[in-house]
Amino acid sequence: MKKIAVLFVVILFITLSSCKTEVKSLPPPNIVWVVSEDNSVHYMDMYVDDGAPTPNIESLAENGLVFTHAFSNAPVCSAARSTIISGCYGPRLASHYHRKVQLVPMPEGLEMFPAYLRKAGYYTTNHSKEDYNFVKSDTVWNESSNKASWRNRAKNQPFFHVYNNHITHEGGLHFNQDVFEKQRTKTDLEAFAMMPTHPETDLFRYTNAVYRDKIVQMDSAIGKVIDQIKEDGLYDSTFIFYYGDHGGVLPGSKGYLYETGLHVPLVVHVPEKYKHLVDDGFKAEVDGFVSFVDLAPTVLNLAGVAIPEKMDGKPFLGEGVLADEVNSRDEAFSYADRFDEKYDMVRALRKGKYKYIRNYQSFNFDGLMNVYRYKQLAYQEWADMYEQGRLNAIQSRFFEVRPPEMLFDLEQDPFETHNLARDPDVQDLLNTMRGRLKSYITDLPDLSFYPEHYLIQQAFDNPEQFGQEHREQIVSYMHIADLSLRKFNDVKPQIIEALQSSDTWKRYWGLIVCSSFGEAAGELSEEIKLMAKDDKEPINRLRALEYMGLYLGENTLSAMADILYQSTEKAEALLILNSMVLLTDGIGHQGTYEFEQLPEEIKTFKDVRNRLDYLSKY
Repeated sequence: MKKIAVLFVVILFITLSSCKTEVKSLPPPNIVWVVSEDNSVHYMDMYVDDGAPTPNIESLAENGLVFTHAFSNAPVCSAARSTIISGCYGPRLASHYHRKVQLVPMPEGLEMFPAYLRKAGYYTTNHSKEDYNFVKSDTVWNESSNKASWRNRAKNQPFFHVYNNHITHEGGLHFNQDVFEKQRTKTDLEAFAMMPTHPETDLFRYTNAVYRDKIVQMDSAIGKVIDQIKEDGLYDSTFIFYYGDHGGVLPGSKGYLYETGLHVPLVVHVPEKYKHLVDDGFKAEVDGFVSFVDLAPTVLNLAGVAIPEKMDGKPFLGEGVLADEVNSRDEAFSYADRFDEKYDMVRALRKGKYKYIRNYQSFNFDGLMNVYRYKQLAYQEWADMYEQGRLNAIQSRFFEVRPPEMLFDLEQDPFETHNLARDPDVQDLLNTMRGRLKSYITDLPDLSFYPEHYLIQQAFDNPEQFGQEHREQIVSYMHIADLSLRKFNDVKPQIIEALQSSDTWKRYWGLIVCSSFGEAAGELSEEIKLMAKDDKEPINRLRALEYMGLYLGENTLSAMADILYQSTEKAEALLILNSMVLLTDGIGHQGTYEFEQLPEEIKTFKDVRNRLDYLSKY
């Protein structure tokens, strides 16, 4: 028996040694991303019972992992993709404005992550959407075009390939009335439940069904890419990631920090030859939280490439990554600022089953006009029904002033309809969530406490350095902004101090806080009116006029237009126009304008043009 036992140990040692030798001799794995546009987990049957079938994507999970808590850090294309390509949170680098007015540089000493793969010998290809808000160097891709393929690499060269599919993009729901009336969907109109935030109408059901049809088409297209990998004999040596590039496109999703805009599908095929790079402790479903900021370090880690210190994300697969640690992760940070011509500043933190949303400019209601969103008939119908008083309270919220902070229990309330922030029983939780979000903002620091046009002027040469040099000021602006979370009378002296400050942006945030308090800040109306006339910063005069228009019953559109006519910056003009549309849509004010006074380069800029055309109708 002892001889048999000794022989078994010897055989086992030889086998394990052989396995280790084989692993060490393996080349780096191939890595492929198959990406669909505008997809959240809420419409796919591998995540929800009434979702669209996606058999090709599901096939990746047969020898792989399904991530149940994967999140985009931003709910729109360029902001999300800039986070992915850099491995960095957008507000730290000013890469989170969509669409960009001006590109920002990558931080000093950091490259877009495929450049590191390329240096390590990988063949890097992108087919073919980029949509970055960064200046891109020539070191990133071997090829980025609609012809890019791993098949063009050198013999036995490892590759990283990105395939982008646009079938489910928002533009696919810009059908007209004739299509709605005459073209039938393959998806049964009664095969799914409607979200409580949407009205139960034929058009909303039809739009939902069209979107699900497109998900089926998208899955088929992704299946062809998977088949190509198999045909080339690469399936057992290639990690294949599928994910949606941010949330879905039914109204109130894309462009908003609700779960429908952020919670994305993520499936990873683990190739047979490289199972050793995935901890045995992972189960088929991974419940730990991962987000887009983690994708770059994960790919580098799988490839055996050092992760740059300046990246904000953490790898969730690869050498040294343990399943228990990944599954212990329970936070995701997200951000939304200007999307096209619509301005806002919202930050959110998901922690476990709870979601905290901070609306820094709560008077900018969600449904404020954005031309691209409102090309969708369902958006138009939603707005019309609100004007006609045909929506219930939950459905109406999209068109109404929001509270400065919101808290949701997503297990009980998955569509974020019941705000718990004022519930006395959860104040400890609220304080914890608020504190965690403030930690993220402080650690970055968050550049959005300055207006975008000011950042373009002062920070875009090196946004990261600007943020570090102005960290103290940014934190002071955050503290002023957070006065809106307390009772007005308790913070009135601090608001007055901010309004009278020699610091331009303390005055700016003091005015925003007044608008967040609404009529309660009417005690400061004389101070605000004086600032509307005399503040040396045009945008502060605008913010004062904005308060007067929102809460003092004055039509200040003509005065706002006078500030607009003097603007020489595209982003500044957009911010002014946002306030003008807010008073038009939210209050019903109308004005007479002389937009031809604007410089040619301002008035012909697409997002500005959209605002000018819209206001010219009234």
